[in-house]
Amino acid sequence: MMAPRRRRGGHLPISSPSSLARAMVEALPETVLKPRYRQDELSAGIVHFGVGNFHRSHQAVYLDALFNLGLDQDWAIIGAGVRTADEEMRRKLAVQDYLTTVVEQEADRSQARVIGSMIDFLPVGDLDGILRTLADPAIRIVSLTVTEGGYYIDPASLRFDPDHLEIIADAANLDAPNTVFGLILAGLKLRRAAGAPPFTVLSCDNIPGNGRVTRNAVVGLAQLVDAELADWVDANVAFPNSMVDRITPATTDRERTALQRDFGIVDRCPVFCEEFKQWVIEDHFSAGRPALERVGVQFVDDVGPYELMKIRILNGGHATIAYAAGLLDIEFVHEAMADPLIRAFLAKVEREEIIPTVPPVPGTDLGDYYTLIERRFANPKIGDTIQRLCYDGANRQPKFILPTAADRVARGQSVAGLALVSALWARHCFGETESGAPISPNDTNWDRLSSLAKLARREPEAWLSMTEIFGELAADPTYVASFTDALSSLWSVGGRPTLERYLATER
Repeated sequence: MMAPRRRRGGHLPISSPSSLARAMVEALPETVLKPRYRQDELSAGIVHFGVGNFHRSHQAVYLDALFNLGLDQDWAIIGAGVRTADEEMRRKLAVQDYLTTVVEQEADRSQARVIGSMIDFLPVGDLDGILRTLADPAIRIVSLTVTEGGYYIDPASLRFDPDHLEIIADAANLDAPNTVFGLILAGLKLRRAAGAPPFTVLSCDNIPGNGRVTRNAVVGLAQLVDAELADWVDANVAFPNSMVDRITPATTDRERTALQRDFGIVDRCPVFCEEFKQWVIEDHFSAGRPALERVGVQFVDDVGPYELMKIRILNGGHATIAYAAGLLDIEFVHEAMADPLIRAFLAKVEREEIIPTVPPVPGTDLGDYYTLIERRFANPKIGDTIQRLCYDGANRQPKFILPTAADRVARGQSVAGLALVSALWARHCFGETESGAPISPNDTNWDRLSSLAKLARREPEAWLSMTEIFGELAADPTYVASFTDALSSLWSVGGRPTLERYLATER
């Protein structure tokens, strides 16, 4: 009998795709990795706010691997959220028993695995249910991925903003909070009243000092409500800093179709990501933690060096190529890396301006780390979009680009490349590419950004009037001169000639 013909990529053709559900997991093709534990025998130890693609490709995968070893199966995840998108995700996951298909991809291979580390997802708006769960002593960690813009902080200083309208509303009515931090604080308040130990609050967002920022948000809100409660939270609740890393694009019909075609699975919200993943956590927890070091998580005393390396080299690298590629109508990140000019631009900014500002990292060669970043960005299987990298620049620039520029200015060093990165962001916010194609609004402050970008076409310093973003750089003569020169060049000669001019300059 003739063997069945394999598709390109090594997968057998699938004749009858199956909708993902607990009852059909064992019937999945042998090429799919499956949980080696019974999902219905897990018990919850974690509530996670913000169940998006990144959480399911990262934290949920690490826990799945731990459960596969037969360890710590009382640390399963319950999902939660406060946004409409959270409720949409809950509905999609509920009909497939909270299972997720994660497809890890490299240029020459793909591997699908079904993970079952989430066992429930609380309905958005079910205030009683969320608070009752947060008050349960079995919940020992509350984690969150609510994006860089979800922490109610000033973008330039990263200080908590107690005057935000949503924070004021929660402070006035903590019995019915509407924000993640209001819910967390209300849950802690219930535990304090019951004499139960507090849970750990673990941020998994790409923010410098994410644990410290999260502490400032929760304690800052508590100070508006009850000074004694604020003191108790500050003294008793652990907010460990962490560094997370895995490139995880948004899911589209492209991914759903590929999953069905190559692996025979119908999943409403699969996750496609790279093979690489990293998680470094400060080992400080209020009520214990799962033994995630058994599956590759690094527990350290100080996350700072790892975090700074990742935020500046990887996230800063993403910001470096994003707006240059968008201006030139490039759709995918791997396509940008295939453009010799953009790849050379990234390499020069990284090696001459970014990497020299990163202090030594234990056990890591920064040159090798950047080489790894280049390979990861160039992965053609990921399908990561330039549009995703361009999103929310008003929050990302002050975290990923401008602190590096400020460090270099303080040392009297050139910021020509970093200023060009921010000038490209300003040019992007004008709202059209060099071909004249429209750029869709991709920032919560888009109207203001677009207005300033139009003014900055002839008056570049108008862009720097956003001192809440640029901080002291907005008035620094070196930075202002570099930014003005870069944006003027983008408008006078265009993107490619401006990049070529920068590449021609000597260090």
